[in-house]
Amino acid sequence: MRSMTGYGRATAAVAGGTVTVQVSSVNRRTLDLSIKLPAAWEPLESAIGERIRKAAARGKVHVDVEYTAPAGAAANPWSDEAVSAVLDRLAALADQRGIPFQADAALLWQVAHAQRTGGEHPTSEAVQAALLGAVDEAIAAFVAMRSQEGKTLWADFTARLGALRTQIETVAARAPEVAPAYRALLHRRLREAGLELNLEDERVLREIALFADRCDVSEEVTRFRSHLEQFTGLLGSGEEIGRKADFILQELGREANTIGSKANDLAIAKAVIELKNELERIREQMANVE
Repeated sequence: MRSMTGYGRATAAVAGGTVTVQVSSVNRRTLDLSIKLPAAWEPLESAIGERIRKAAARGKVHVDVEYTAPAGAAANPWSDEAVSAVLDRLAALADQRGIPFQADAALLWQVAHAQRTGGEHPTSEAVQAALLGAVDEAIAAFVAMRSQEGKTLWADFTARLGALRTQIETVAARAPEVAPAYRALLHRRLREAGLELNLEDERVLREIALFADRCDVSEEVTRFRSHLEQFTGLLGSGEEIGRKADFILQELGREANTIGSKANDLAIAKAVIELKNELERIREQMANVE
């Protein structure tokens, strides 16, 4: 089991400078991957994405790649001709649309900075091996953190599954007593009303039989136990469990609701409330599981 929350970081020496790779993720029902890296290295984006997809199946994953140039490296000059050409095109475009155009220092700097010649970063070919090695290292740390978080979640799930078992066994133990308790209650109410009906009277027996049928939760208890065992097995399977667990939790909730609506008994109603509370806590935690 792994959490969808994780972080990994790695650095590598590249062309006299340093490349830093950071991989982080938060919860998301599907895999939502974003990669930020220098424009000169965009040809490597698909290779980075492929590595992430092998390591993560769900979550909003962000990969940030930054390059720090060697100390004392001179900033790359821009081309005066290229800057002038851009300003001329902007002026012509503004004139076509009847828009006043006045180039100021801020615009000049923006255009000049954008037109710096391409030696600011090493080529993708020059950094490929070192960069992908740093990506692999960052991913390894990222996966390790997700796995560690997953162990914490597993311990929490184990405790909550124990609470669910306790409550469903409380329901199972109480369920056979519900109909006899109703029979005694019906008898008492008949006496208090001055109606001396024999408990073997056909009308009384029919009423008790109908009540017993309506409040029978044996099938729901059996299915709840079965879903609980499926969920327990899923937690220990070592596979990606998020989507399957969501479905099983939905079925457990359905059975708990049915038990609560049928039982017509205070003790069972209290147990069902606890079942629902624990299921909701598990559902909230499951949103963190890959």
